[in-house]
Amino acid sequence: MPVRITKDDVDIAKLIEESKKESMGAIVVFDGIVRNDGIDKIELSAYIEGATKEIEEIVADAEKKFNLLSVEVIHRIGVLDVGDNILIIVIGAGHRKEAFGGCEYILEEIKTRAPIWKKEHLKDGSRWVEQ
Repeated sequence: MPVRITKDDVDIAKLIEESKKESMGAIVVFDGIVRNDGIDKIELSAYIEGATKEIEEIVADAEKKFNLLSVEVIHRIGVLDVGDNILIIVIGAGHRKEAFGGCEYILEEIKTRAPIWKKEHLKDGSRWVEQ
């Protein structure tokens, strides 16, 4: 399943291994993690059906534009602590330029198009964050 929205963490090494094909010359992995920039944790919520559909469309566009051979996108929701994985993208392509381009395209499009919301929890309250 190339697109998943889940509360569960994932085994990134397993995703990489499952993505490999003999025709690939490159696999690019993006692992977006919760960083410690003054927050205690974040809370991610999503319109799951809408976000899944939108990300699937983004992936289909990227596959065509960048000649991608495999794509896995996992976006986590729920309450996540500093250091937890948020968004994992694993791209396989014939060449590194296609893989890097496809990964960046998917990442940027998800941030602007997918109905996923982030709330930061601070020591003195919380705030919603614009993507």
